[in-house]
Amino acid sequence: MTITVRRATPQDAAAYARFMGDPQVFAGLMQLPYTNEEIWRKRLAESCEPGKIDLPLAAELHGEVVGSAGLHPVGPALRRRHAMMLGICVAREAQGRGVGSALMAALCDYADRWLGALRIELTVYTDNAPALALYRKFGFEIEGTFKGYAMRDGQYVDAHAMARFHPEPPRIVSLPPSA
Repeated sequence: MTITVRRATPQDAAAYARFMGDPQVFAGLMQLPYTNEEIWRKRLAESCEPGKIDLPLAAELHGEVVGSAGLHPVGPALRRRHAMMLGICVAREAQGRGVGSALMAALCDYADRWLGALRIELTVYTDNAPALALYRKFGFEIEGTFKGYAMRDGQYVDAHAMARFHPEPPRIVSLPPSA
């Protein structure tokens, strides 16, 4: 089984709309219903613009896009530049096959080795056991619980705030002078 993780492009919009529109997948997301290819094409085009620090990723299994993930700034506040927000989604048919782990490994590597992010933050429904296990596997810890956090299928549901701190925060390394 070969999983390929790469930067997402607007051409991935149809696949994103397909798996994020699946009712069994959708129930674990903070997205709104009735998504479509055009919505995702616009979102992906915006996040891929030059100068954006967002990292949209797509995961392919046997050449088919079956997962998406991203790192995004938590907001415009300069005092929060050290934190990134994470989102992830795996198609129902690809769940439990290593796709989520491949995406999480790529996101954590990028955040640690290229962004120097101190914190990666996410929100997850309290009843999403597979997602909680995946996040814990990558060092995320629950920092709190939001009661009645979001509307899901006509009910208010709780969510955990989770975060992962950089395991070895960056430091200054003195390089030998060039000859």
